[in-house]
Amino acid sequence: MARMSTRRKMAIASWAPPREGNIYGKLTLDVGEALAYLEHVRQTTGEKVTITHLVGKAVGMALAQSPGLNGRVVLGRFVPFETVDLSFLVVIEGGVDLAKVKVREIDGKSVAEIAAELRAGAERVRGGEDEEFENSKGLMRALPTWLIRPLLYATAFITSGLGWSMKFAKVSKFPFGSAILTNVGVFGLDEAFAPHTPWARVPVLVLMGAIHDGVVALDGQPTIRPRLTLTATIDHRFMDGAQGAVLARVVRQVFENPWALDGLDGPPAALADARDAG
Repeated sequence: MARMSTRRKMAIASWAPPREGNIYGKLTLDVGEALAYLEHVRQTTGEKVTITHLVGKAVGMALAQSPGLNGRVVLGRFVPFETVDLSFLVVIEGGVDLAKVKVREIDGKSVAEIAAELRAGAERVRGGEDEEFENSKGLMRALPTWLIRPLLYATAFITSGLGWSMKFAKVSKFPFGSAILTNVGVFGLDEAFAPHTPWARVPVLVLMGAIHDGVVALDGQPTIRPRLTLTATIDHRFMDGAQGAVLARVVRQVFENPWALDGLDGPPAALADARDAG
């Protein structure tokens, strides 16, 4: 019998048949300007920034402008977070399992800073140097499935609800932060929706699809542009459609003019001239 991954074992132990209220949204973006911006950041900083880091930055900025989403529900009462922290899911063990790397105060960091922090965190996890993840992985593999559910929910209430660290178990407070972002585009998927992880107590899950060329209308003419689809699963207790529009607006603004992140009105003159010449 094939070994059950930690992720699948936890899913079986924690999920029940679907009965919760969720909002599902999809946003397809033109990423032509974003790709040019990321190439500029790579050349000027030497950091290997990708579209994932820019999406993380955009989601962080959107959450900062949507305080009703940036929090958790504890004993029937909404409690806001003090900072905007976002967890990225990273593939480990050759794609067999997943782990999370949390970037704190992501809305205030540059794309290059996010890339550096995420890279360092992913290296720790993949190298077996993340003490919290290694401890939880070993425990989940050792316990029977029927015992994992109450343990996960109790731990989540203490750490993600009350905001207390469990130092004896090496679990920090708010382990997943304000939202979770994962890139399914690396698996060749154009788009997908994720179910909520009950014990994570995170109201927003964002999935990135693969970038594909698509035909769009530009100045009344069909034009081929690189396109990216983002999908979100949002806990209906935290927001309605009108608040979701704020998320979409902020993310769209970042992708339409990513240069504004660096205080610029547009691409640097040298880059703009090169693009015009091309």
